Amino acid sequence: MTSAGCWVELHQAERRLGGGFLLTRRYVLTALHCLRELTSLDDSVDIVLADGRRVLGRVCQRDKDADLALVMISTAYDVKLPVLRAGIAHGGDDWHGPYRPAAVEAHLRGQVDRGTADYLCEGGAVIQALQLTAHQLLGDYSGYSGGPVVKGTPDDREPLVVGILLEQAPDRATPRRAANVLFAATIGEAMRRFDQFDVEHLMDAVHPASSTSPRDGKGDESNIDEAAETAEAWFARIEEWSQRGVLDPSRIAELKFVAAKTAIERRPHGDRL
Repeated sequence: MTSAGCWVELHQAERRLGGGFLLTRRYVLTALHCLRELTSLDDSVDIVLADGRRVLGRVCQRDKDADLALVMISTAYDVKLPVLRAGIAHGGDDWHGPYRPAAVEAHLRGQVDRGTADYLCEGGAVIQALQLTAHQLLGDYSGYSGGPVVKGTPDDREPLVVGILLEQAPDRATPRRAANVLFAATIGEAMRRFDQFDVEHLMDAVHPASSTSPRDGKGDESNIDEAAETAEAWFARIEEWSQRGVLDPSRIAELKFVAAKTAIERRPHGDRL
């Protein structure tokens, strides 16, 4: 898997608003300040996917204090681009940003200076954030806001999304320029901020591919086996997220219950999980 396909660009008509990325196949996460030109009643946006396809979306929730926004992709579209697994970054890790504001702009890469730590963002909230150093000395990183922070290098086979770019630190010697220090809200912080990621909605984010295929003519026993295998695949992903600290441990049992219940309910209809 590559991280290149997870980012999106938000537009209103022909006006570019900013970047974002697929947190699930239905929801896009972005920085709220990227949407500052929209009014509170103007929620419709165009979402340009990494493959060039343009789909419709709606801003469904804003968190002004944390400078985060969630955009829901219209159900008329079936987005099959890869969604990166969430993870946690630690000091010393490499990171990169697959999103850039234009083809002539540099791809950002660098190092995580500090892993998850409290940070007072410009919106006024104290959030869990990453402090990052960018190797590229651009002087202004504002166009990269809303883009994903991916742990590792672009060549990693199993990239993990660990944050969303929000702010740049000013150069103390030249305040009009930005230092090459950036701040990103963690994925855990973003998921805690939006009620769309309660237990039911998290099932969309977990979405491991089922290891089973339809068994025509095998009867109810095969259907039951398929549901069990699907639930087990979900259990494994939930445990993985728990070990990485992305999910609150208090929600694990409830998530597993919903996974089993969903697998059983979808079994007779042959829905893709």
